[in-house]
Amino acid sequence: MDNGEVIGRFADYLAAERRYSPLTVRNYLRDAERFAAWGAEASGGTFSLCEARSEDVRSWIVALSESGDMCSASINRTVASVRSLYRYLRREGLVARDVFAGVSSLRTSRRLPTFVPDNRMACVVREVLERLDSGDGRTRRDALMVLVLYTCGLRLAELTEIRRDDFAADFSTLRVRGKGDKVRMVPLLDRVAREIKRGFERNSAENICPNGEKSLFLSSRGCPVSRSDVQRSVARLLRECGVQGKCSPHVLRHTFATHLLNDGADLREIQELMGHASLKATQVYTHNDIARLRQVYATAHPRSRK
Repeated sequence: MDNGEVIGRFADYLAAERRYSPLTVRNYLRDAERFAAWGAEASGGTFSLCEARSEDVRSWIVALSESGDMCSASINRTVASVRSLYRYLRREGLVARDVFAGVSSLRTSRRLPTFVPDNRMACVVREVLERLDSGDGRTRRDALMVLVLYTCGLRLAELTEIRRDDFAADFSTLRVRGKGDKVRMVPLLDRVAREIKRGFERNSAENICPNGEKSLFLSSRGCPVSRSDVQRSVARLLRECGVQGKCSPHVLRHTFATHLLNDGADLREIQELMGHASLKATQVYTHNDIARLRQVYATAHPRSRK
């Protein structure tokens, strides 16, 4: 079986059995193809994925590290994709041994999630609410995207896939399809629910979706908004509102979780709202909370002023 057929069967497995999103499948395949291409170059064109050895995997990781094109976290993610490929090949009986035995992840520095502080986010929300009454459709759309991202803690892909059928009849809840096609329910604030309902009504009244498109966020052509358009629009609006540093949809997701935790929300509840598969992914936000507690302690405790 040639490498192309191996990767093709792996793609079918990810999509049909693991039910990964098209974007996730594409990322896994890109990493598998990257390993196959490296092997072909290193061996002079005779490399077979089904005949790879542990030595090949280690040499590939060394090559990735020495190239300087990827950080340790990115290399670990790439290697994890190929590890999944070989787990699948072993299950199918296409390889006899675990070529990843003894292969460990690279050490990475722990980075705290970037988020917008409470006072700055309050300014952003005020500006967003004002823009929702703008006469310009794109301005209203971008403002609503920021509001939904912040109040619902959505991923970028989850935002672009929102459709009318995902809302309850009274717009009190939103059904979100997350990673691995897992579904979760997210409650909506009353003001957010009203603005979403008004957004759908405007889309219909302005006839910008002639093909019956039911997506909430649309482009000027009436098609579902693209991921890149969301990224640009959100970053631009946040900068216009005075947000410093990184500005992206994922920063708003981090902000959602951090603000909930700082205001006393239970970690398990935040995990459910965000659609995390494990609590470990949610626990990263406790570091931000501890940092805040240290600051309060240093400011308030009488012995800390020594």
